[in-house]
Amino acid sequence: MDIVPEITRRSITRLINDGKRADGRAFDERRDIFIEPNVIDMAEGSARVKLGDTQVIVGVKPTIGEPFGDTPNLGVLMTNCELLPMAAPGFEPGPPSPESIELARVVDRG
Repeated sequence: MDIVPEITRRSITRLINDGKRADGRAFDERRDIFIEPNVIDMAEGSARVKLGDTQVIVGVKPTIGEPFGDTPNLGVLMTNCELLPMAAPGFEPGPPSPESIELARVVDRG
């Protein structure tokens, strides 16, 4: 079974042969990066990061808790990811989606 349809494969191959990306940039051309700190008032730390047309907002809210008995000198970092419906048509409100859970796990693993 073909994972990439033939028309998409031809388009990607043409772009590679022309030394371009799908958005028209050259392979060695980067997108502009913009970082705006302190965008969430209720968080201890936050930022909005823009990479081309992609935006991510992150907030940090620490809490003090009890360490685990087997690691009394170590802390715990728990992460949560929310993919808002306005970000893409496939994101829906409600419990965390599999994509949200996987992103949080990747961050947890470091």
